[in-house]
Amino acid sequence: MSVRRPVVAGQFYERDPERLRKQIEQCFTHPLGPGRLPSREPSVERVSLGFVVPHAGYMYSGPVAAHAYYQVSLERSPEVVVVLGPNHTGIGPSVSVYPGGLWRTPLGDVPVDEQLATAIVNSSRFAKLDISAHEYEHSIEVQIPFLQYTIRRSFSIVPVVILNQVPKVAEDLAKSILKAAESLRRDLLVIATTDLTHYEPHEVAYSKDRLVIDSILKLDPETMFKTVIERDISMCGPGSTMVLLYIARTLGSRGAKLLKYATSGDVTGERGWVVGYASIQVLA
Repeated sequence: MSVRRPVVAGQFYERDPERLRKQIEQCFTHPLGPGRLPSREPSVERVSLGFVVPHAGYMYSGPVAAHAYYQVSLERSPEVVVVLGPNHTGIGPSVSVYPGGLWRTPLGDVPVDEQLATAIVNSSRFAKLDISAHEYEHSIEVQIPFLQYTIRRSFSIVPVVILNQVPKVAEDLAKSILKAAESLRRDLLVIATTDLTHYEPHEVAYSKDRLVIDSILKLDPETMFKTVIERDISMCGPGSTMVLLYIARTLGSRGAKLLKYATSGDVTGERGWVVGYASIQVLA
């Protein structure tokens, strides 16, 4: 069985398991975090289809991401988490779906749902089973320890890295995920990871990111994409976000809610050169 080993442990998050657990807990209790640890008694209900979350180092975006994972802890635990991230390396096809095996973090191994991964690819015009795009990609990896800490049951994942981040690819992938999940009767949660404006002053980042967030809250992937292009917004994961929005629109979502927005400047105090982060809940 193939094992995808962590490549940013010791950089984006702690390598030692106990120190990693403590680091995750500090994200939850941080002043920019939800202020409390995840619930130990999840509900029997699920109110969320998925979440938009950031993927920088835990020092920078972990407290913002913790808002989404705190909400995950309050709801019925999913059977499978489809984790969608941007392709930062440029390696691999338009859409790379990890084919099977295990994903390893310092907190242990998580199985990949091979059946669901294959079904998604079989329904898509763009997605391929591929390992190469995942080998050095950090955006999905940094989500897995949060999921392991938060979800109180065994679960599997389907990691999906998107290189060609345009609406037609995102819509195709959304349809493929829904079709595959329905045919296999999988209980899904979707995590779409993106950071927002990169390396601009805090005030500029806030203004640009507000435009993106507003279109996400309206469940409007086309307007979001148009805004990113026309306003030259350096959001790195428009594709992953659009997939979640297309899924939400298809399923008749009740809407979306901004859980937290902050920039790296809110963490470091350096506001002349920041990256924007948001946690957004997309309702069922």
